Amino acid sequence: MKKRILFDLKQQYYFNSFISILQAFAGDDRFEISFYVGANDERTWGFVPVSRKARIERWLKTQGYAVARSPLGFDAVVAGDALKDPDRYGNPLIFVSDHGPGTKTLRFRNIVRQKDRRYTVFVEGRYWMEVIERFGCQKDADWVISGVPKLDTLFWPGYYDRARVLSGLGLSPDKKTVLYAPSYRPSCIPFIGDSVGALADDYNLIIKLHPYSWGGKYAPSRQSSQYVNLARRNPRIALIPRDDFDIHPYIFAADTVVSDTSSALAICLACGKTGMVADFPYPRMKHSDGMPVVSDEPSEYLKGVFVHFSDAGRLKEAAEEALHPSEEARKRLLDYRDYYFRGLDGKAGLRARDLIVARLLGS
Repeated sequence: MKKRILFDLKQQYYFNSFISILQAFAGDDRFEISFYVGANDERTWGFVPVSRKARIERWLKTQGYAVARSPLGFDAVVAGDALKDPDRYGNPLIFVSDHGPGTKTLRFRNIVRQKDRRYTVFVEGRYWMEVIERFGCQKDADWVISGVPKLDTLFWPGYYDRARVLSGLGLSPDKKTVLYAPSYRPSCIPFIGDSVGALADDYNLIIKLHPYSWGGKYAPSRQSSQYVNLARRNPRIALIPRDDFDIHPYIFAADTVVSDTSSALAICLACGKTGMVADFPYPRMKHSDGMPVVSDEPSEYLKGVFVHFSDAGRLKEAAEEALHPSEEARKRLLDYRDYYFRGLDGKAGLRARDLIVARLLGS
């Protein structure tokens, strides 16, 4: 009898976390693969919740995937983070292929709070393991330093094409490219605002907002409306549409990334590029249990590796520094990348698949 594996798509942008695992399982008739889609609520008019569930299910079916009506009856669940209402899933093996490396403590907070569940979590490397140990959570789940499958496609030859990505946005492949990818919370948007538009004077400028910045549920809708208006005023700015959830092509095509607490910075590091950390006086945000929202404040994160700036008026200066690092800075970045990540060989999904199979089949 086939083992049944459910991929839990709480949010559509989690799909990237599964691509390489799904490919690793392709053609293996010992397993039956299905998806279960969460509500994916967004707000219209700022307050009316609207579910995108049916739309996403139709999209999955066009990709050739089966969609489950219920999360019950599966031998294993692969999720992008902790399961919501885990009792609804029965008692499967649970694996987490994280939807974004970086500093957000939500990556482990809800996992370790579910004391009656044992999660197996795929971790990017020593950096995050040390964070887990710092918060005293090392025994609360099975943390496996396998690399995060989400990053695999960045290291598959030919999967992304820089010239094609930039040309498709109406930008020149011959120019240096800056990607502005702020998080929704804590966010540099209130501090940087329209100032980022000045970068379009000298470089290709791509703006990729967090999906929550568009939805109006977890962040104010002005986060997106501000940049819609900016892009309308400046045709040299490429604003990625709300339904394009995949940030990877734009990090691949960019020469540097500007962000705050977003996983885009960690992905930039994985690609061996010098990023720009927006280091502003963010509120020291905490979850309801007192846990900090981020494991490392932006002022300390990637310090000495990426360019930090705390004045929006310094954006061009910071971009020049990030785009033209010294040989010493370049070596320091690559050394730190080796500490931060395991592998970066495009095979984290294969390692995840092998572990899932071993746990399911007892081999």
